[in-house]
Amino acid sequence: MISVVIPTLQEENYIEDTVRQFTRLSIPHEVIVSDGGSADRTVEIARAAGAQIVLSAERKTPSHQRNAGAKQAKGEVLLFIDSSVVLPDTESFLTAALKHFEDPAVLGYAVPQWIDPKKATFSDRVVCTIVNWTLALSKGGSGKFVMVRRSAFEALMGFREDLVTREDGDFYIRLNRMGEVVFDKSQFIYYSGRREHAYGWPKLLSIWMINVIWVTLFNKALTKEWTPVR
Repeated sequence: MISVVIPTLQEENYIEDTVRQFTRLSIPHEVIVSDGGSADRTVEIARAAGAQIVLSAERKTPSHQRNAGAKQAKGEVLLFIDSSVVLPDTESFLTAALKHFEDPAVLGYAVPQWIDPKKATFSDRVVCTIVNWTLALSKGGSGKFVMVRRSAFEALMGFREDLVTREDGDFYIRLNRMGEVVFDKSQFIYYSGRREHAYGWPKLLSIWMINVIWVTLFNKALTKEWTPVR
């Protein structure tokens, strides 16, 4: 079985479509929405769409919410996605992805990530191409999509909850040290790109790079909190 874990905070505009894309999935699965204290209708909508709900007592990092959701999960494979992520064809996508986990040496799976074509600009396509090329070289991904064997996730003790950003890169680095991660160029996901459009690529890339350097040198993120973009 595969467990889909979605961290949320004020996601009433996206969460229904994100959860319902798994509704007709024939593969044994469960969808868990791990909410960080939404004041809008996120939890109500997610529950009505068929998701299990895990509630945090207070707002914490996305890593905390992912880890909290994973504790309730029953699947042998865990899939963490952000609340605006769409798999182009859920059934065929997951069928192909899970094939890789039939090899016991494979611990993780990653794919290219593109901004929704209906919203993407020329700059989005250029930068995403570069980012995806970088992810392919490092066999990594971002928090928008992390697929991992449950036993490996537990051995790594999940995501680092002290990192507000770069927790995803840190996770894939540790996972690659443990075993094989497949970066599948034949598949991809879409996401909203709302933070990229709100911040602009120059500002967002500079934040990312500064935190990559900070975590590498000092083992902690410079950024203390992400402001929600809704």
